[in-house]
Amino acid sequence: MTAAEQSIPINGLRKRSATRWIQLGLGLIAMMSISSPQYVWTLFVPAFQDATRASLPAVQVTFSILIVLQTWLAPVQGWLIDRFGPKFLIGSGAVLSGLGYVLAAQAGGLWSLYLSYGAFCGFGTGLVYIGIIGLMVRWFPDRRGFAVGLAAAGYGVGAIATTFPIAAMLRASGHRPTLILFGIIFACIGAGAALGLRAPRGEDVSGLAARARFSVSARDYAPAEMLKTPVFWLMFVMMTMMSTGGLMVVSQFGPVMKDFGLADSAIAGMAALPFALSLQRIANGITRPFFGWVSDRIGRENTMFLAFGMEAIAVWLMLLARTHPALFAVMSGIVFFGWGEIFSLFPSTLTDSFGTRHATTNFGFLYIAQGIGSVLGGPAAAWLFEQTGSWYPVFWLIIVLDASTAVLALIALKPLRSAWLGQTGIISSAR
Repeated sequence: MTAAEQSIPINGLRKRSATRWIQLGLGLIAMMSISSPQYVWTLFVPAFQDATRASLPAVQVTFSILIVLQTWLAPVQGWLIDRFGPKFLIGSGAVLSGLGYVLAAQAGGLWSLYLSYGAFCGFGTGLVYIGIIGLMVRWFPDRRGFAVGLAAAGYGVGAIATTFPIAAMLRASGHRPTLILFGIIFACIGAGAALGLRAPRGEDVSGLAARARFSVSARDYAPAEMLKTPVFWLMFVMMTMMSTGGLMVVSQFGPVMKDFGLADSAIAGMAALPFALSLQRIANGITRPFFGWVSDRIGRENTMFLAFGMEAIAVWLMLLARTHPALFAVMSGIVFFGWGEIFSLFPSTLTDSFGTRHATTNFGFLYIAQGIGSVLGGPAAAWLFEQTGSWYPVFWLIIVLDASTAVLALIALKPLRSAWLGQTGIISSAR
């Protein structure tokens, strides 16, 4: 126990510990409430085509708007939350996201669809996502990787919990009642959870940073300072590489399985494609708190090397297993187990390096890397396939990106961060 903690009564320590776990639980609920606009979008596409009488590419622009506003405006969203506090802004984000659903139910043309489902849901989900991650890195300086990973996992778990009810109501009642009902539900749940959220005060986290196994910055850096450092830009490049490679798999997995003749094969009584997609969602959720927990114990860069290297090997084995449906599906799950942890490792590493005061805004700048990956991943994979007539170059590009990022974590990021922390002052680790 640290000197700061020894001065706090036992009951005070227990209350402080309970408070931050309650904050994490509320953050998890808020994350679950805003996951559906991204993950169940594909279910609504045919209905939106009928309602707007537009082509598939034109309707799909909505999804692009959603992702761009969720990621490219992250610095603005982070600044708003740092400036005005998490409760109001995260609650507003949940309401905007739900309102986007409700307004999309009335959309009769493309522009109203772009504004409602694209803009409202995109900006709203971005506020909630950035806000929750920014809070968790501050509440858990000693267990930052695990807490951030668990919060980020909520974004995927929410989709698992809501996909089947939304699909069932969509079939039974159509898209308009479904969007209105679930939009109201999501807004109420997200806003309700946000009412209990708050930023930690000094006494809430006093002495906790010193309990971390690895050194963290003793100084808080504003975004303008952070953007001048090689540490940030190396992390930005690495996250962009991982996002691009992972989203190549996400965006093209269905066409890949069809091209390999695996999509309609049977695995455990269900078609191979939905079986693989279900496995991927589960793995993508579990990996975030798991590797976050690992990184709290063996270090961020060491964990990056293990996880990113594992993904590179899994993609290679998936390519070798292209004639075996079950093995191909299983390896795709391992690929996602090696990819999804970027959403716990990078925010944790960033806050370790630049402090907590501006953590939300700082992460907003790093999160743009995910937006770049979403722009590059799908189109780049499709272009490469069209140019070569084969998915092999796509697979090998993903392998190269993953392996290169794994190596960079050890030979570049680790020594660079060590020098940075030594130069700017650190809070001593508990080793």
